[in-house]
Amino acid sequence: MKNIKYKWIALSCTTLGALFSVLNGSMLLIALPDIMKGLNTNMGIIMWVVMGYMLALTILVPSIGRIADMIGRKKLYVVGFGIFTFSSLLCGLSNSGVQLLIYRIIQAVGGSLMVTNSTAIVTDAFPKRELGKALGINSMTIGIASVIGPILGGFLMNFGWRSVFYINVPFGIIGTLWAWIQLKEPNFKSKRQSFDLKGTVMFTIGMLLFLIALSFGGFIGWLNPFIITLFIVSIILLSIFVYIENTTLEPMLDLRLFKTRILAFAFASNLLNGIARGAVTFLLIFYLQGIKSMDPLKAGIFLSPFAMSMMVVSPISGWLSDKYGARMLSSLGLLISSVGLMGLMRITAHTSLIELIIWMMVIGAGSGMFFSPNTSEIMGTVPADKRGIAAGTRTMMNNAGTVISIALSMGIVSSSISPEALQGLFVGTQVGSKGIAISQFVLGLREAFFISMIFSLIATFISYLRGPKPKWEEKIIERCDNL
Repeated sequence: MKNIKYKWIALSCTTLGALFSVLNGSMLLIALPDIMKGLNTNMGIIMWVVMGYMLALTILVPSIGRIADMIGRKKLYVVGFGIFTFSSLLCGLSNSGVQLLIYRIIQAVGGSLMVTNSTAIVTDAFPKRELGKALGINSMTIGIASVIGPILGGFLMNFGWRSVFYINVPFGIIGTLWAWIQLKEPNFKSKRQSFDLKGTVMFTIGMLLFLIALSFGGFIGWLNPFIITLFIVSIILLSIFVYIENTTLEPMLDLRLFKTRILAFAFASNLLNGIARGAVTFLLIFYLQGIKSMDPLKAGIFLSPFAMSMMVVSPISGWLSDKYGARMLSSLGLLISSVGLMGLMRITAHTSLIELIIWMMVIGAGSGMFFSPNTSEIMGTVPADKRGIAAGTRTMMNNAGTVISIALSMGIVSSSISPEALQGLFVGTQVGSKGIAISQFVLGLREAFFISMIFSLIATFISYLRGPKPKWEEKIIERCDNL
C-alpha cells in the first residue's frame, strides 16, 4: 500500500514541475513581441532569450543526469525548483534585454535540474508495466500547460509582460515545498562514486561552440570563417570527449547507451523530432500576430489546438505502449506529424484559421503519440543506476533539436525578408505590411515547414529501425519499489 501511494505522490511532484516549467515557456512565447517593445531590444536578443535557455539545458542535462545517479535525484530536483522560482522573479525585474537573457540562463540551470530528474523519479517510482501510463499522464499535463500557457500569457499581457514571470513565483514556492516534503531517494547503490571532470569540460565547451555555430550560421553565412572555425574546434573537442568517455571507468555519458540499437535509434528519433517541430510554435506566433494581426490573447487561443490534441493522445499512447510496445506507436506518431507539417507547407497570407487548426491538431496528435512510448522505452530499457544519465541524454537530444530547429527556421525566414521587415512583423508595426514583404515572409515559412517535414519523415524511418531490448550486465541494484 505504501508503494502504491508513493508512486502517485512522486508523479504529482514531477507533474507539478512539468506544469510549472512548460506553462512558463508557453506564456513567454506569446509575450515575446511585448517584451521586445517593453525593453526596447532587438530581434537577435529576443531570439536568444528563447534559444539561450535551450542551449543551457542542452549542455547541462547530461552532467546533471550523471550527478543525480551519484548523489540522488530528490536533492537536485528540489534545488532546481527553487532556482527556477527565484530566477522567475529576477526575469520579471529585468530592465534590459541583456539582463533578461542572463536571468533566463540562470533559470535554465534550475530547469535542467528539474527536467533531468523528473523522468528518472517517475521511472524509479513506477514498475515497468505501468511506466508508459505514468509518463503518458505526465505528458498530458504538459499538454494542458501548453494549452493554458498561450491563453494565460495573452490574458496577462493586459497587466504587462512582467506578469508572465511574476505569476510563477507562488506556484514555484508551493512546488518546491511539496517536492522537498514528499519525495524520497531511490534505494540503489553504485559501486564507484566519481565525477568525470575532464569529459564534462570537453563536452560542455565542444557542445556550446557547436550549437553557437549552428545558431549563427543561418544569419552570417555557413561559409563564414568564424562559423567554420567554431565547427572545427567543436568537432575536435567532442572527439576528445568521446575518447575520454571510452577510457574512463565512470564516464559522464555512458556511451553504451548509443551502442545499443534500441536506445541509439530512440535517442536519434528524439533529436530529429526536435528538429522537425521545435520551431513550429515560434513561427506560428510570427504568422498569427504579424500576418493575421492578432492580439496576444487571440493568438494564444488559436495556438491551443496543437497542445489540446497532444494532451488527449499522450496518455492513450502511453497506456497502449505498456501493452503493445513503443516501436509502432512512436513511428506512427512521427508519420502523423509529417502529414501535419505537409499541410502547413500550403500556408499563405489568406489561409483560413480552420485549416490552420486542423493541421496543428494533426501535428499535436502525432507528437502525443510519439513522446510517451519513446520516453517509456528509453527509461524502461536502462538499469536503475543509469536512469539519470538516460533521462539527461533524452532531454539533451530534444533540446538540441529545438535549438537547431529555431536556428535553421529563422535562418531560412530571415534570408527571405529584410531584418527591419521581420522585426516589424513581429512587434506589429507597419514595416512588414507591404505585399512584397508578406509574400517573401510566407515563402520563407513554407520553406521552413518543408524542411521540418523532411526531418519528421527521417525520424519516422529511424524510429522504426529500433531493435529488441538490450540485456545489460547490471551490478546488484535494488529498485525503489520498496519505498
